[in-house]
Amino acid sequence: MVLSKKNIHRISLQFILPPLFFCWVSVCAKAHNGPPFPIVTDKQIGTVKIAVWTHPDIGLGTFFVLVDPLPGTSVPNDLKIDLGIQPTSNRLAEVVYTMQRDNGRGEVQYNARVEFDKQDFFKVRVHVQSSAGSGEVSSQVEATPQGFGRWDLLFYLTPFLAVAALFYHGVRKRRKKLAAN
Repeated sequence: MVLSKKNIHRISLQFILPPLFFCWVSVCAKAHNGPPFPIVTDKQIGTVKIAVWTHPDIGLGTFFVLVDPLPGTSVPNDLKIDLGIQPTSNRLAEVVYTMQRDNGRGEVQYNARVEFDKQDFFKVRVHVQSSAGSGEVSSQVEATPQGFGRWDLLFYLTPFLAVAALFYHGVRKRRKKLAAN
């Protein structure tokens, strides 16, 4: 086979376009689908430092507050944490959830399951209260659909469509070769 400029161009496109396509898909799929992520880190309130992590799925989202005592202190036994959630548009009133303490794995962690009604930005307010001090921290988070939303089917079908396209391409090539003989 003689490599002309046209053939070189076609071959280079065959090797360049698929990686570019998959890079584009990964950028488009930036909606959260994976492990929890932090929205507040290392905020000191009283004698503790907190970090707020979330997995904000539409329906039931989860929030985790990790509590670390400052050096030379311990986490107060009377520590209470409340979580307030409200859409940034103020279309609904703030809903306050009492977080439940979880002493698993040698860490003090507070958990809450939160109702998100639709994809939207929400204000997050964490109120920490104990005999050693109290305070609040605020942040914002976007509730996202589980997975990639409407694009789930297309995203998960892509490998199968690619195999089908390669099979079709091979069959066409073989038929042309047989027709030429």
